[in-house]
Amino acid sequence: MAEAKRRRIGVIGAGWVADYHLPAWMKQSARVEVVAIADPSMDARAAKSNAFGISRSYESAEAMLAAETLDAVDICAPREVHMDLVRLAAEKGIDILCQKPLATDYDQAVGLVAGLPSSIQLMVHENWRFRAYYRSLKAWLEEGIAGDIRQVQFEFLSSGMIADAQGNRPALVRQPFFRRQQRLLVMEVMIHHLDTLRYLLGEMEVVAARLERSNDEIVAEDVAAVVLRRLDDGVIVTVNANLAVHGAPPAPRDHLRIFGTHATLELDGSRLSAKGHVQRVEEFEADAVYQGAYDATIAHFLDGLDGRVAMETVPDDNLKTLALVEDIYRLSRFDPECKPR
Repeated sequence: MAEAKRRRIGVIGAGWVADYHLPAWMKQSARVEVVAIADPSMDARAAKSNAFGISRSYESAEAMLAAETLDAVDICAPREVHMDLVRLAAEKGIDILCQKPLATDYDQAVGLVAGLPSSIQLMVHENWRFRAYYRSLKAWLEEGIAGDIRQVQFEFLSSGMIADAQGNRPALVRQPFFRRQQRLLVMEVMIHHLDTLRYLLGEMEVVAARLERSNDEIVAEDVAAVVLRRLDDGVIVTVNANLAVHGAPPAPRDHLRIFGTHATLELDGSRLSAKGHVQRVEEFEADAVYQGAYDATIAHFLDGLDGRVAMETVPDDNLKTLALVEDIYRLSRFDPECKPR
């Protein structure tokens, strides 16, 4: 039997997130070859080319797409340019994996999806739901060990926005672009949690939302309290996210509790447990889970292209997550001009 042809992949964006995308692509070397990378920064694209053995690099996506014959692109660029890059690749008839979100707001994303040709496949790189502990938790829920779900509480807390003794805020050291984001915590971080909660629990609506900003080094929100209601049974899901919590670690971790009639299912960092009629514990290695989510997302994209699975985070699905994001901003009436509390 003839060996299947390896797909030719072009990567757009050589920033920090590409450090997680590229190892995932390398693990799929039997199925793909990353032949080119594009980024306006010569130093960034050179560093990635050298580190991952990418033979050609370009200053722009336009130049790369004009010069290369590609089967798919992986868009790792900032969200402000996602819409234009998706359209550019779609015009070339190339399949697309695009980092979340598809656009800077829900309406733009809807317009983008409506204009895409049916001949291409597009998947949103929403990797959080592919974390190993969430895949296990989904299996536990499908097994029914929680019983009927009564309440769900989710917390995502960090001290990353609190200045240290040198006046540095760890969250802004790690991701300096947070300073200029017009939509920060919900669009950049909580969007992952909303997508994961949809994956685990089904569709929801936003009941109430409050957003705040903790400091003058950012222009958007870094504190959020959100109440959601599951559509099929009215179960209330509360989400509290705060990047300026004294006593919390600088690097946040997820804390999810699902209270059921038979058991409480809890994810606390990298420890997943069930307490009740069923007693169960699974421990995960945090760094392996983090990179593993990127690995699993890219493997899933390729499996979808190969027809082995139905892609989970297709545009129609991702738009449901973006609709929740948009409702949170609308209901909160957050004003970036307000003085931080």
